[in-house]
Amino acid sequence: MPTEVALLESHALRVEQMGRVDVLDKVKSLVMLPDGVHVRTEDVARYFEVPTASVRRLTDRHQQELISNGMRVLRGSELQSFHSDMMSLWGEGEVGSYPQAATQLRLHTRRTVLNIAMLLRDSDIARCVRTYLLDAEEDLRESVASLDRRVTRVEGCLVGVGNALQELGPVLSRMSHRLDVLDRKLDITHQVVGAISLRLTDVSQDIARLDTRMDDVARQLKDLSRGGLG
Repeated sequence: MPTEVALLESHALRVEQMGRVDVLDKVKSLVMLPDGVHVRTEDVARYFEVPTASVRRLTDRHQQELISNGMRVLRGSELQSFHSDMMSLWGEGEVGSYPQAATQLRLHTRRTVLNIAMLLRDSDIARCVRTYLLDAEEDLRESVASLDRRVTRVEGCLVGVGNALQELGPVLSRMSHRLDVLDRKLDITHQVVGAISLRLTDVSQDIARLDTRMDDVARQLKDLSRGGLG
């Protein structure tokens, strides 16, 4: 796990953490300019509870890194245009209180402020931000490790299931063969039952015919008996 010193010293480690701007508000509320995107150097110093000069010196030393994370320096017409936009957003009755820089204005985004938190040594607020970042990374590492362990257990179960299926394969094959044999025997049985049913139908018809002949014989004998008596 990276340490606080490693975070202060390693640009690569800081880059890995640059998406965690949500940490800033967990430590302390960051007051933005009316556009909701930028803060001034004075606002950054107020957030970290350090002198403005300390923030200026740090931004001078790490200018390229901070520019890559959103820091801008406005001058001339660009500065005037920005002031005009801010004053239009400041609201009625508050325009007079909006602070305007005379010649230049250094602006920072949340990413820049987070970047400064990972560089500023003499600030308790910056140390709290770094602690949040490192604790969150440790929690993430533990979550990933836990997930890896679960995946390993699942893979082990799947291996066992695969082996069981391999062993079950021949058994299922034999059962399938036996079922096929039973199906054929059932077909033969159905055919025999059908033949017996037809035969019974023929026998029933024979019996009916025999009953009719016996009735005829009985009538003839009866007639003969009456003739003899006459």
